[in-house]
Amino acid sequence: MFSLHVHKPLSATLRTLTLVHFSRTLSDVSNQKPSETTSFIHPTAVVHPDAVIGQGVSIGPFCTVGSSAKIGNACRLYPGSHIFGNTELGERCILMTGTVVGDDLPGRTVLGCNNIIGHHAVVGIKCQDMKYKTGDECFLEVGDNNEIREHTSIHRSSKSNEMTVIGDNNLIMGSCHIAHDCKVGNDNIFANNTLLAGHVVVEDYAHTAGATVVHQFCCIGSFSFIGGGSVVSQDVPRYVMVSGERAELRGLNLEGLRRRGFSMQEVRSLRTAYRNIFMPIDFLIYFCCFKLGKRMWRKPILYKPLGRAVPSVRLLQHQEI
Repeated sequence: MFSLHVHKPLSATLRTLTLVHFSRTLSDVSNQKPSETTSFIHPTAVVHPDAVIGQGVSIGPFCTVGSSAKIGNACRLYPGSHIFGNTELGERCILMTGTVVGDDLPGRTVLGCNNIIGHHAVVGIKCQDMKYKTGDECFLEVGDNNEIREHTSIHRSSKSNEMTVIGDNNLIMGSCHIAHDCKVGNDNIFANNTLLAGHVVVEDYAHTAGATVVHQFCCIGSFSFIGGGSVVSQDVPRYVMVSGERAELRGLNLEGLRRRGFSMQEVRSLRTAYRNIFMPIDFLIYFCCFKLGKRMWRKPILYKPLGRAVPSVRLLQHQEI
């Protein structure tokens, strides 16, 4: 006869002690500050022996570091963050919980120094492009001092002769997406849910509001501002504001220019250039005539509904018969 042994569940006190011990372990790892010469690797982390680990690196519980990874000095990997493939991290980078950097694909992912990758962000993985062929090398390069917030995705290039590039000092807020082969400059701010399709070029000091969508191959000029919820399907000139379901020009980005230190004389020159390029004389004449026409014709005949005119005509014909 077989006997069935039923194990009693852990007592409430034992469970509490276990959870307290585990939480203290995580907090200790998060607050762990290795010396400049020694590194800390938690026993539950999976670090390949061929990985190159710099000095003063902290690797928390349940992290994964692949065989081709290179981690610079003083980097910190919070619990549950992962580095795959041929990936290189510069000095003093921080990977928050759930971050995935790199992919086991041909090519390389390179991050500069002082970058912060937010919770559950995915950086340097395979692109979402049908032109990509399995086995092709694909690349991503990220500069220095970038803050990439939670749930953001940044993809590698789609071809071996292309590269996805992120510059320096960019703030990329939560749930943004930067697709394959994009080129992003320096000092840009992308608000939450900004979506850049493939091959988009963003110059320097551009600012997008939330839920902005940019069509592939578009160029966003320096010092420009894109209003929230806009769909950009054409290039955005430098120094201007655009907004709308299909983004249209809304004038100069005066507040952005002021914040970036443009003088009044420079702003006046930009205003003159804006009028000459985007508001020519013919357009001003048309605009004035349009306004004048609206004042003279308070109730234009063209606005009369056609549905009311048709029955009246039929009634007149019936009366004549």
